[in-house]
Amino acid sequence: MKKLFSLLVLGATFALAQNEARLLRFPAIHGEKIVFTYAGDLYTVSSNGGVARKITSDIGTELFPRFSPDGKWVAFTGQYDGNSEVYLIPAEGGVPKRLTYTATLDRDDVSDRMGPNNIVTSWKDEKTIVFRSRMIEFNDFKGQLFYASVDGGVPVQVPVPRGGWATFGNDIVGDRRIISPCTILRQRKQKP
Repeated sequence: MKKLFSLLVLGATFALAQNEARLLRFPAIHGEKIVFTYAGDLYTVSSNGGVARKITSDIGTELFPRFSPDGKWVAFTGQYDGNSEVYLIPAEGGVPKRLTYTATLDRDDVSDRMGPNNIVTSWKDEKTIVFRSRMIEFNDFKGQLFYASVDGGVPVQVPVPRGGWATFGNDIVGDRRIISPCTILRQRKQKP
């Protein structure tokens, strides 16, 4: 009797868990729309709730989605062929366009605590994606910020020595446009 009760409780728990979506990761919002990663694919949903719609279906993993400033595009880090690269897809879904081509050099095989390589962090403007990469760094713990054009081409390094997560703002830190939370705190401490 005890075993039967345990099986019934376990079965009911499993059945209830099937109705919940768990581990929705890396959300980004633009207006009334949210994009996020679930089970390695990208989904969009209204910020008011509702049914999420899958916008990618490629074999591989999509992470760190970010809406373009106009909301028409989503840039993300895709892992399709072993490398983590920067990709672009229409916000309504479609075929991803690969924007970066970097050598692996075992950098994508490092532990998760350092994060994947080529992480999309934000957009500079409607044509320029900002991403963090270790493509020119000897030390796998350190990375730099780069710009990737939506038209493709060679990424351009942002003129800062190191970089992590980044966002842009006009007057958050004086005349500097590129910022990160650590940079803001450091600059606030230095001001008289």
